[in-house]
Amino acid sequence: MLNIIKKSFTVLLFLTVLNAQEIKEISKSEIEQINKLNLIKKAEIKVTKAFDMGNIFVLDSIIQGKPQELFLTKDKKLLIAGNVMNVNSGEPITLPVDLSHTLGKEALTYGNGKDEYILFTDPECQYCKKFEAFFPKLEKHVKIRVFFFPLSFHNNARDLSIYFMSKKTNKEKIKAMLNANADSKEFKNREISKEKLAKLEKSLEEQMIIARNLNVRGTPTLFDSNGKKIIWIELLRKYNIQ
Repeated sequence: MLNIIKKSFTVLLFLTVLNAQEIKEISKSEIEQINKLNLIKKAEIKVTKAFDMGNIFVLDSIIQGKPQELFLTKDKKLLIAGNVMNVNSGEPITLPVDLSHTLGKEALTYGNGKDEYILFTDPECQYCKKFEAFFPKLEKHVKIRVFFFPLSFHNNARDLSIYFMSKKTNKEKIKAMLNANADSKEFKNREISKEKLAKLEKSLEEQMIIARNLNVRGTPTLFDSNGKKIIWIELLRKYNIQ
């Protein structure tokens, strides 16, 4: 029987050569073979896509109706549910995702650079705020399409997201996002009509659905234009920002 490593366990694999060009999607017949593995069937896991990443398979799976990335060793004896890291770069190994359905759904766009990214952020997430503090230094390098993903345990995150989105222009939305918080006078005194509020709530819900479909679980979550999930600190290193 296959062995499964619990989700709380982080696995470090030595991936000697790994880049976007070497990620190879495996055939449907190979996927069928994986779906027939004993543990896959017992756990009612449905593998929809799989990628060969050199010395491990990355599985795009559905477990109890929810998307989940799993990892399968080449000998098909170890199924890993958790984080797999490249020990050379320290980056997590993840599947590239299709971002085509996100076009035009963003709340706002930041930057005038040529490198495009997609960000899922929460107005009350301290790590999001740390990343956003570097936005002025990133502005000339990047174009970030921003989606709001307010987390349930942040009491004001949803209302703040709607407040930022209520601003008329992209510039005003950016200013609000980077400067306003739950204690700001302008937020406390906000006035949004019922009709406009309904539209904004619908837009926010669409953004949150997009996030869930992309398996976004926390914030900040950042993707590059190829659908690869990246760590925001790596973005600062890329552009030599301190």
